[in-house]
Amino acid sequence: MNRILKILIIATSLFVAVGCNRSAAKEATVSRPLELKTVEAQIRSVSQAIEISARIQPDPGHVVRVYPPAGGRMVRVAVRPGDSVTRGQLVAVLESSDVSQARSDLSKAEAENQRAEHALVRTKLLLEHKVLSEREFEDASAQEIEAKSELDRAKARLKVLGASEKGSSNEVAVVSPISGTVLDVGASSGELSKSTDNATPICTIADLGTVWLTGEVYEKDLAIVRVGVPVQVSVTAYPERRWAGKIAQVSDAIDPVTRTAKARVVLTNSIHELKPEMFATIQLNRPSTDALVIPASAVLHEGGDSTVMVKATNNGYERRLITLRPLNNNEVVVISGLKAGDVVVMEGAALLRGSGD
Repeated sequence: MNRILKILIIATSLFVAVGCNRSAAKEATVSRPLELKTVEAQIRSVSQAIEISARIQPDPGHVVRVYPPAGGRMVRVAVRPGDSVTRGQLVAVLESSDVSQARSDLSKAEAENQRAEHALVRTKLLLEHKVLSEREFEDASAQEIEAKSELDRAKARLKVLGASEKGSSNEVAVVSPISGTVLDVGASSGELSKSTDNATPICTIADLGTVWLTGEVYEKDLAIVRVGVPVQVSVTAYPERRWAGKIAQVSDAIDPVTRTAKARVVLTNSIHELKPEMFATIQLNRPSTDALVIPASAVLHEGGDSTVMVKATNNGYERRLITLRPLNNNEVVVISGLKAGDVVVMEGAALLRGSGD
């Protein structure tokens, strides 16, 4: 009997202890208020940015492809991709029989010109003494003019080849026509160069003092992306840097595949920070409009719907479906579902949803 009484006393004590713990937990839950932060939906003047993906390219007007002036064997290529060169700097040395032929033609032209000059002097003297006719003098004058023209042609040919008139070597020094950066090299030492009709460039040189940014603009943005509109340019390599520019040209044709038009921005690149083939972003702002703005943190996403918790007249909260579009990383523009002055929960809305309010 005493054993049964002890068991009943122990069971009663445990029941009372459990009940007290549950009561304390319930009181703690009830007494903890929801931590909410609210904000009023406001109408503001907003300007949303348009971002255009672009690629950096050299200005085609400042790109030169250096071709061999004649066919022959490449003795030496003096540049490599990425090298900086100045105007007149040696690019390559070419050995060509065309140089020997040009010098031979020059020697013949000089001899023929000298003979024609002497013949003209002699003919003029004979004419003065009435030994020759006027017609024979005119023929001698024409031959002297032809000989001089041929001499000028032979000299010009050597100049084009880059060879001196007095030299004896058949090597040609190919020099850079502009100052710039070597983009690529298409020849190597010992290689046979073809004739100028179908030759491969020895190298391509570009002056990168100015560069083009070419981007693709969608049809819906063409009314905003116009020539002269100010833009900001950024590149991945320098995330903190911005370059200011203007739209220089917008294509008049739409690509039938991508449904975009080409837009171009020209930037000064004096210290060559912007490299050809870099990816860039062209950013410009839409015209300012008045719009209803709320924090992005206030929006609850449920499936394909966007909702917010709005403060009701009875100091409670109601869930409201809205239509929106992004404004920036921290804010959204409400297209429908709210009006100016509505108070929405910007922090803690998920707690209200979980509590069933």
